[in-house]
Amino acid sequence: MKKYLSIILMAVMALVCLSACSNKTTNAGKTSANGVAEDQQLHIVTTIFPEYDWVKEILGTQASDAEITMLLDNGVDLHSYQPTAEDIMKISNSDLFIYVGGESDEWVEGALREAVNKDMEVINLMDVLSDTVKAEEAMPGMQAEEGHNHGYSHFADSDVQDRSLSNWAGDWQSVYPYLEDGTLDGVMERKAENGDKTAEEYRAYYEKGYKTEDENIVINGEDNTIKFVKNGVSAEAVYQYKGYQIYDYESGSRGVRYFFEATSGDGDAPKYVQFSDHGIAPGKAEHFHIYFGNDGFDALSEEMENWPTYYPSDMTGDEIADEMLEHEEKEYDEHVWLSLKNAKVLCTAIADGLSELKPDNAEFYKKNLDAYVEKLSNLDKKYQQTVETSEQNTLLFGDRFPFRYLVDDYGLNYYAAFAGCSAETEASFETITFLAGKVDELGLHNALTIEKSDQKIAQTIIKNTKEKNQKILMMDSMQSTTSENVSGGATYLSIMENNLEILKEALK
Repeated sequence: MKKYLSIILMAVMALVCLSACSNKTTNAGKTSANGVAEDQQLHIVTTIFPEYDWVKEILGTQASDAEITMLLDNGVDLHSYQPTAEDIMKISNSDLFIYVGGESDEWVEGALREAVNKDMEVINLMDVLSDTVKAEEAMPGMQAEEGHNHGYSHFADSDVQDRSLSNWAGDWQSVYPYLEDGTLDGVMERKAENGDKTAEEYRAYYEKGYKTEDENIVINGEDNTIKFVKNGVSAEAVYQYKGYQIYDYESGSRGVRYFFEATSGDGDAPKYVQFSDHGIAPGKAEHFHIYFGNDGFDALSEEMENWPTYYPSDMTGDEIADEMLEHEEKEYDEHVWLSLKNAKVLCTAIADGLSELKPDNAEFYKKNLDAYVEKLSNLDKKYQQTVETSEQNTLLFGDRFPFRYLVDDYGLNYYAAFAGCSAETEASFETITFLAGKVDELGLHNALTIEKSDQKIAQTIIKNTKEKNQKILMMDSMQSTTSENVSGGATYLSIMENNLEILKEALK
């Protein structure tokens, strides 16, 4: 992608030079020092349809006097889009450029660096929303991206399943020595970049969390034994599964600890053990946190500050650090426009940007903004009323799920085959089975998809339910809306109103 963009930017620079040379004869208006024509027409470039429609609403009757470009105008969604030289040229000469700002828009930084109009107003939607932007989350049953299995922080009690000691089988090493010798310093620095503590404060926090004298733990899933190795001396016992406990943390996330009790073995082996690996169902752990002692499960359950952490013994310290850094890399959900509450904030930012460009029109833009925000608020209330009066409160998508912001706005639950930004297209047997089971368990009458879906996954889910008679409904995420749809009358509000009608049906 970077190589592709470099080639595009070289082509754009050549076009810019040609444009500058011909400026004297082609621009009827006055030309500024940076080579941009100082005409009265606003040149606005947006990446996606919602931005395009919001601009038109705020410009109102002045929209016909502006040149408004929607770059994603061929049905290709945000995650697959690659800019052309013409696209970047339009951005380069624009007065106002609006883009989403997520991982799919990494190309924008290079495009803006080469912009001809250095005075353009730029609006990054995710920057505007700042701390309210949500990270992609893994949900139970969701198909994991290859190499990404970071567990679940949100789930229903019914999603939690019993697990056997074999889930943690292997030879494991404590990460505490790597914290002590500085190997994990880079991890602490990355945490400081993403969090609310300094690197030193994070190090002190993990010093207490990781601390342990047991350098190795060896677990045999067949014999149900755990061997604790301290200063080269081992103590081993046979452990029996005793169930699990669900924890609701102050942060709003959830966790599960799995309990095991020693039934025979060395007296120096701890009597009680709890495992936490962010998993809630059978599956091989990639690493784990462990709590152990002799004072009973209740005492262990109260421990929140010390959670010795173990990774496979065949990993080097640097490999463990790299693995931890990968866990620190958050992929943010880009579909911010699918929240009516977000839309009000974003439209306000757009009105402010337009007012910076045309101060004399600021009052006009504010009037249009207020009228549009009222419409958004009214629709927002209708969504809330629908959810409050519905029989169901869970949606199930046999597809990608870009509606995280929408369901969070109204306290809905959801299950889906893939995350919103997932590149996966094939659902595993486990995912299909899990989702079909949820349809049966919750008594759902529908499975949902997004626009342009071939519906194969949804159909397969339905075929694996008991009744096999659920309907497939489609909600529009506006990722493939084109100017042809606009000509046919599509607006942001009309699509969200239609989504509301689908939601009413889905929640019956």
